[in-house]
Amino acid sequence: MLAYTVRRILVSIPVLIISTFIVFLVVINSGDPVANFATSRQPVPSKAAVTAFARHIHANEPVMERYWNWITGVLHGDFGPSVQANLNIGHDLFTRFKVTITLVAAAMILALIMAVVFGVFSAIRQYSAADYTITFFGFLFLAMPVFWFAVLLKQAGIWFNQKTGSQFLGTIGEKSPYLEVDTTWNEFTDHVGHLILPTITLALVSFASWTRYTRASMLEVLNSDYVRLARAKGLRRGKVMTRHALRTALIPLATVTALDIAIILGGAVITETIFQWHGMGEMLVQAATTLDVYRTMAWLLLSAVVVIGFNLIADLLYAVLDPRIRYD
Repeated sequence: MLAYTVRRILVSIPVLIISTFIVFLVVINSGDPVANFATSRQPVPSKAAVTAFARHIHANEPVMERYWNWITGVLHGDFGPSVQANLNIGHDLFTRFKVTITLVAAAMILALIMAVVFGVFSAIRQYSAADYTITFFGFLFLAMPVFWFAVLLKQAGIWFNQKTGSQFLGTIGEKSPYLEVDTTWNEFTDHVGHLILPTITLALVSFASWTRYTRASMLEVLNSDYVRLARAKGLRRGKVMTRHALRTALIPLATVTALDIAIILGGAVITETIFQWHGMGEMLVQAATTLDVYRTMAWLLLSAVVVIGFNLIADLLYAVLDPRIRYD
């Protein structure tokens, strides 16, 4: 298991380096921040100011030199200069990451629990009314655009608060800006209230596809020879389902979960924008709007680390779920 883990980590390192270089080339060629600085400011900056700004963001340096200075700076905690004065990109990134990872983690946990429960139940009750109902709602949520579903839930939350006369379901921000925190419990309930609607938005969209994978995988396993043999030997139904069928059926779910983390992060950008969260979604929108190259790269770098990290975790889960996958 240790050798398997080391090999997977060693494979992930060059993937991360190559991905950062490709993305760096795309970002620096997607717009000219110097021209944007020269034309979007009022009053119009002088040529000396434009030259100083170009020197500040290293726009006049060769591409390979810019990339090398940036990637080596990242290793020392310096994510490069921002087009906004006095903005520390590293501090801004990790402050916002804590906000976003809370939403993403809550959505993934909820989606996984629902996918396993409903997917297994749908496979066991194949072609029943419950199976068709779960399938219908799965395709319904799968067809819903994230932004449209988020807007619907936000309006539903506003309606619920108006009808009940409470503000439990937060619809703006990740927390109440003027909350008088007199106890830890009040702070906790405020965060939970603001987390509910965005979490449901991301979770239901992911749950829709993951349920279908779980159902299909579970059906294949239930029809396999070793499961029929376990039943013929007289093992309890629950033991057959959990120790023999479900464990194998979770392997495709681990794969699709790792692959979908990039989609979830993209959905989080839209969800945070609609619910006005001050997370990585807002950071990306601001960076793209202002053509802030290094701020955009910081967001993409952290996202790449998360995606590659989840794929590494999925590879390790394969070895846990099925020891035959491990290297000798």
